[in-house]
Order: sequence, then C-alpha cells, then structure tokens
Amino acid sequence: MVVMIFEKTTPSIRGKLSMWFLEIKTGVFVGHVSATVRDKLWEWASSQKKLGGCIQVFPAVNEQHFSIRQTGESSRKIFWEEGLFLVAKIKD
Repeated sequence: MVVMIFEKTTPSIRGKLSMWFLEIKTGVFVGHVSATVRDKLWEWASSQKKLGGCIQVFPAVNEQHFSIRQTGESSRKIFWEEGLFLVAKIKD
C-alpha cells in the first residue's frame, strides 16, 4: 500500500492522482501500485511547481516496515534518527 499526502496543492494535481489512488480525505491518497509506478508518481509530484508539499509512505524492509519521503513545504518535518523515522510539527 502507498499513501501520498498533499498540502496546499491544486485540484488538477489531486485529479491526476485520483487516476491511481483513492482520495480518502482531501489531499490524502491511498492505493496499491507497483514500485515503478510509485517512483514515477513521486518524480512527477516532485516536479510540480504548484505543489505545496507532499509526503509519500510506502512499504520497506526496515524496523518500521515502511519508508517515508517528503518534498516541498509541509507543516511536518520528517527526520531519520538511528534507523527510525520521526515526525516533528513545524510551528507557525
């Protein structure tokens, strides 16, 4: 399963992702795609200039059984500390 979370993005970007994922809440997309499609969608999302911020969560072989990557401006910051992903909320 792959989860993509978008913040402050345009309806056209959300519409494009709805071809591959189910939008369970505004800006939160969930689906099951191959690693190739996941990576291509990440490249596409990272290249969008109107993108506010995006976080992608996907399965991985590690202690937490998932990996996270982030691009753009987000209200949260992802950290990798001693083999674990941690999340910090950025103060306004």
